[in-house]
This record gives sequence, structure tokens and C-alpha cells, in this order.
Amino acid sequence: MSKTNPLNGFAVERARIGYVGRDLQRPECILAEPDGTLWVADARGGVTRIASDGSQRFIGQKVNGGFQGHSEATTQDLEAKFTQGTLPNGLAMAANGDILISNFGADLLEVMTREGTTRTLYDSIDGMPIGKVNFVLRDSRDRIWLTVSTRVNPWTAALTSRVRDGYVAVVERGRLRVVADGFHFTNEVRLDAREEWLYIVETTGPHITRMRLDASDPEEVRLTDREIFGPSHLGGMPDGIAFDAHGNLWCTLIMVDQLIALTPDGDRRLLLDDGDPAASCNLLERFGAGTLRLGDLQEAHGTIAPWMASVTFGGPDLRTVFLGSLRGTRIPFFRAPVPGLPMIHWHQAR
Repeated sequence: MSKTNPLNGFAVERARIGYVGRDLQRPECILAEPDGTLWVADARGGVTRIASDGSQRFIGQKVNGGFQGHSEATTQDLEAKFTQGTLPNGLAMAANGDILISNFGADLLEVMTREGTTRTLYDSIDGMPIGKVNFVLRDSRDRIWLTVSTRVNPWTAALTSRVRDGYVAVVERGRLRVVADGFHFTNEVRLDAREEWLYIVETTGPHITRMRLDASDPEEVRLTDREIFGPSHLGGMPDGIAFDAHGNLWCTLIMVDQLIALTPDGDRRLLLDDGDPAASCNLLERFGAGTLRLGDLQEAHGTIAPWMASVTFGGPDLRTVFLGSLRGTRIPFFRAPVPGLPMIHWHQAR
């Protein structure tokens, strides 16, 4: 690894941002494949597949039009739109190429074939409803990591109150179990290149926590050595993360709509600021004071990827960066000075 960080002096230039996709519905998470295919979470109840030539089609068992037709005119409308019905959120690719879907609206972990046939994998844990399933990740040992943000419903109440009931679970040898809990609204997770540390987004932390993988027991992986990585307050609420090949952890800050990176030493770099300055300032002030309201969330957003939620590296050289969002209808992309860390499915033949 070069000692010189390739992000030195780098900032995203707005004039160089392109867009792919159209009429997307809550494109929160994006999976990229080497051939240029993108799989995008779709609030109609599945995913949208965008081919390398830009053509796209919705894939799912049935179309739920509730999200697309729902108003955002009032805070009540906004809450209903983003808390009710099927809401595919985090995506991961199974070993056979099927799509694992964490359904944030239906409180399920699902698996969907590439033709749209969907079945539920888990809807409970330890005899209790599983909660707001946020993200799913598969590792090199075919373990499935799962995050649950909260068991509070609607989840917006957990976001504004900073409740700490989020947890991380793992599916290992066909069994789902909790491996860490007590998180502030658990969101995305990523493993470093050696799969030694699991990096855990605590959206209302607002920070990144990491925990070391202890695989000394071949039957059950454990998480130890819990610590905050980088600043204890990131300057916004973190949502999506992804590593680049240098070891920088890229991170979206939702609603203030910034893209930042944490260097291997934990230093914060601002790469893109698309937030509304006044609305972002109000959001952070009320968040700090514990007086956050739905209206504050509603007003805080940018224009490139409104409610910027995820970051994905793609393209043949993994240097194309795609940004997911909750309120956007297309996907912005730009070129990075460093390739992303390949996800586990990148080099696996199907």
C-alpha cells in the first residue's frame, strides 16, 4: 500500500457528476457487478436492474405502488411514506447470485432470485420479531451479517430520540444469532480487507464503531474490542459506508447530504457537500439538543442524492462511485482517484 493517500487534494467536482437510472423509487442501496450491471433497491417491492447500456427493468414478485404515489406534503405524509409497506433497503449477493434483501418496511430478511421469486429467510430472532432490518453483508466464509436499527416502530421515533436498541446478528451454519447490541440506530456494516474488523455505522451516534472478529471457535464467530473509529461526532448522521483499496472508509451523512472519508488513521476528509446550509445547521443543532422533529428531517436534503444514503464502487476498474439515496429518482456517479475494495461477489463466477 502506498504511503501517500490517493484522496489527498481530492474533492468531487459537481460538473463531473453523471447520472444513471430514471424514475427510481427509494434507491437506497446499490450492488455493482464487473459487467456494469447495477442492482438497485426499489420501494415497489424488489430491485431495479440497470444494464451497462442504461436499460432498466423492475424485478419483483409484485409491484407495490404505495411509495411512488405517496405525498410528502406534510410531516405525517413523509413519515407514512418512509415507514409503511415494503421498503427494500440493504442488498447483498448470495453465493449463487441471488439477491439478499433487508426489508426495512416489512421487518424481514428476504432472498430473491434474479427472476423475482422472493421468500423470507428470517422474520424473528430468539422468539421475538426481528425489528427494523437495515442492512445485510456476506463475507468470504459465507456468513451473513445483518443489522437491525431498532425495534421501535415507527423508526422515526428512534431516530429522533437516540434510543440504543440496535444490534448486529450473524447467520452461521443456518442459525441466526445476535453478536453485538446496544447501538444507536445500527445501519450499514463493512469488513476490512483482511476481515479482521467489522465497521458498524451508528447513525444517531453519530459515529462509526468497529469490533474485532474472534474466529478462535470454528463454530461461532464473536465480536470483541469494541471502539469508536474516527471522530465521535462525524458532523452529521452516517448512513452508508464502503472501503477503497487504500483503506479509506467512505461514508455518506444523510440529510446533511455530505460524502466524507475516514483515513486509515481515522481522520475525516470532506469529499462532497450537497446539503442545504441552513437546514443542515438546524438539523444538527436540534439533534444535539435532543429536540429533533420530523419537520427538521423533511427540510434537510440536497439535490444530487437527496437523503444521501449509500456509496458503492463499480465499473470494470472499481473507480466509479455511485451514490444511493432515499428521496432521489436517479443515481449520481463520478470517478474516484482510487479503486474500491472489491465486495465478496466481485470475483465469484456464477
